[in-house]
Amino acid sequence: MRITIVAGARPNFMKIAPIIAAINLHKEKGIDLEYRLVHTGQHYDKNLSDTFFEQLNIPYPHANLGVKSGTQAEQTAAIMIGFEKELMNNLTNLVLVVGDVTSTMACAIVAKKLWLKVVHVEAGIRSGDLTMPEEINRMVTDSITDYFFTTSEYANDNLKKLGVEDARIFFVGNVMIDTLKKNESRFFKPTIWNELALSPKRYFVMTLHRPSNVDETQQLVSLISQICKLSNGLPIIFPVHPRTQNMLEDLNLSFENLHYTQPLGYLEFNYLVKNAFAVITDSGGITEETTVMNIPCITLRNSTERPETCILGTNLLVGNDPEKIESAFETLFSGNWKSGETPPLWDGKSAERIVKHLLTILGLS
Repeated sequence: MRITIVAGARPNFMKIAPIIAAINLHKEKGIDLEYRLVHTGQHYDKNLSDTFFEQLNIPYPHANLGVKSGTQAEQTAAIMIGFEKELMNNLTNLVLVVGDVTSTMACAIVAKKLWLKVVHVEAGIRSGDLTMPEEINRMVTDSITDYFFTTSEYANDNLKKLGVEDARIFFVGNVMIDTLKKNESRFFKPTIWNELALSPKRYFVMTLHRPSNVDETQQLVSLISQICKLSNGLPIIFPVHPRTQNMLEDLNLSFENLHYTQPLGYLEFNYLVKNAFAVITDSGGITEETTVMNIPCITLRNSTERPETCILGTNLLVGNDPEKIESAFETLFSGNWKSGETPPLWDGKSAERIVKHLLTILGLS
């Protein structure tokens, strides 16, 4: 039996790594289960893709569709054309997609049109914000998925409201946390640590890439300016996403405590997060990691597809509202930030549960 596994962007790699490791463990036991890893090439910056294969010990993909950048429509079309050829030339029993990037949706559509079963890992999450491309990707993917692997009871409930029967929903936990727990002892200091003489809990980490925050110049300038002024002079380490870099190039934004850096590898970036005073982000995945590591997280979004990070974890939504941002910093520096707890099944064993269910689906157990 063969499973085709799709990866397209940085978050995907953190999710597929433990799944591949779990498949390999079962292969060593004599189970007839093979996988073919297809990288769509949606993220092509070395720091956003190749580094993850190296650091997380993921075998290099059997195929790379080499899609690269473009508009949403151009990228989606290129992925679909490339993946259709891939599936027609390489027979498979099941297609497994993860997360909510363009590759997730595009490859799910192609697989279903070729009458193949689709498994969606991280199914059922919803932000309710249709201005987010990821929300469209989630909705479309889940509308044609056969088997749903979920991270939370909130995701389960979302799927049940859509009429998905219980027998097709598998609450397995969060594979992102599998990767976090497996690699936590391997985190290491990025070069910027010594260059800036950073100290634990004496700096911020910031990431920005959402269109609502970075695509309008005045909004981006306002956000960064306010955050720098509210940070009490603590260094702000800002690994710049390529999308954000394009906007910053002509702005010449400079603050004494703001330090730009290239996108970091998984192990260096999470070393910074683990030792930070707090994280400021508009990413969904980072809020999961800060919750498990119990690091305060200020999220510059009005909604989240991961409500458990706010209800149980350390995450607080502030959007880009100046008053809410100021209030969050006041709470942070007063020492009154909430202490989080780890959501159910975020225990580092999610991939093991996923593969056990896959064996049942494929009739191998």
